[in-house]
Amino acid sequence: MHPDLFDALPVPQLQPFRLDDGAVLLRGFAGSDDRVLLEEVEKIIAVAPLRHMITPGGFRMSVAMSNCGQAGWVSDPGGYRYDAIDPETGKPWPTLPAVFMELANRAARSAGYENFIPDVCLVNCYVPGTRLSLHQDKDERDPSAPIVSVSLGLPAVFLFGGSQRSIRPMRYTLLHGDIVVWGGPARYHFHGIAPLAEGHHAIAGRKRINLTFRKAL
Repeated sequence: MHPDLFDALPVPQLQPFRLDDGAVLLRGFAGSDDRVLLEEVEKIIAVAPLRHMITPGGFRMSVAMSNCGQAGWVSDPGGYRYDAIDPETGKPWPTLPAVFMELANRAARSAGYENFIPDVCLVNCYVPGTRLSLHQDKDERDPSAPIVSVSLGLPAVFLFGGSQRSIRPMRYTLLHGDIVVWGGPARYHFHGIAPLAEGHHAIAGRKRINLTFRKAL
């Protein structure tokens, strides 16, 4: 039987769970690091505050974002790009915390990607009602490196499609501590987040924090 593609699929408590060729879900992989990860997030956004970026088309993004690492992903009427300087503060982005680097490398290895050393991390904050439309991550210079995406806080429905936008995405519920890693044949698959449901998480509160690690430079 084929599952209804409009229903979020339950994922067995096994690691890793294959989403597609080159893409896996590591259920609960970041759970033991959750508190220190969230503490580091607070330090980052104290220096580089969360903001709703503007797309080249002039639309305000639903997700509030910040960055850390050697550069940060930015969007404005001039386009999408990585920039070493935070355009809001005029200063370099905060340094990638060691716990971030270690977790991203360990998750990538568990997914079959050796020697992944990220140089940037996007910090995304979702509140109930926030969504992220289907898109590809194509601004990075090294397509051989995977994307490592960490979920903290409220559960979210992850949309994971194919190489063409017309391919209907599968839907997977991501829980606190889950990590999705995709690369190789799945590196440019379209993906997104369905509107976040109302709720309150015991540690993170009324939000979801997503840490997305890339090799961008």
